[in-house]
Amino acid sequence: MISVRHLYKRYHNHHGSDWVLKDINFDIPTGLSVGLVGRNGAGKSTLLRLIAGMDAPERGEVIRDCKVSWPIGLAGGFQGSMTGRQNVKFVARVHGDEQKINQVIEFVEDFAEIGKAFDEPIKTYSSGMKSRLAFGLSLAFDFDVFLSDEATAVGDRAFKAKATKAFKEKVGKAGLIIVSHSEGILKDLCQAGIWLHEGNATWFDDINEAIAAYHKSTDQPKQLT
Repeated sequence: MISVRHLYKRYHNHHGSDWVLKDINFDIPTGLSVGLVGRNGAGKSTLLRLIAGMDAPERGEVIRDCKVSWPIGLAGGFQGSMTGRQNVKFVARVHGDEQKINQVIEFVEDFAEIGKAFDEPIKTYSSGMKSRLAFGLSLAFDFDVFLSDEATAVGDRAFKAKATKAFKEKVGKAGLIIVSHSEGILKDLCQAGIWLHEGNATWFDDINEAIAAYHKSTDQPKQLT
């Protein structure tokens, strides 16, 4: 289970420091798939980073008693001077066991489909190549809960189809917390929903009810912004 207790978050800048999230409270049972919905700037990606442990709250806490992934497809953590293979090997050593390192490397090399670039420095990669590598690396491990921020919007049409299929197979065996602009993806993958609005979070047992609450609050009823 993931428990969020009295969570507050804001970013200090010269424009002021309004709360992005204020006094957020909810529990997500392990195995449940949850969609985060709300306007741009409502705090969806911020909440995902807080759940992942990649950012720290101003006040409150996130309690995890399960194995939680980093946001799937996140390419920002690679070391640019190291090759794709070296980066994958490093992450595999940190998150896996020694017996499975080669298995992880082989999976990512096959999944990313970047050819000889796998043995070239990350700093020479295009953004698309980094995303492919990051997506494959995320799926190489077995987490109890996967986090996703627009993960299936990676690569060309063929790769998107491949990534979506692999993603769904993983999610079918674990929980999911996802941010997506696609209502179809949310309805397809999620049971419950959390609607973020004006710093507050409202839990819905049905993702359709969360989307409906979002629509009711906006003048754009047909598209998540």
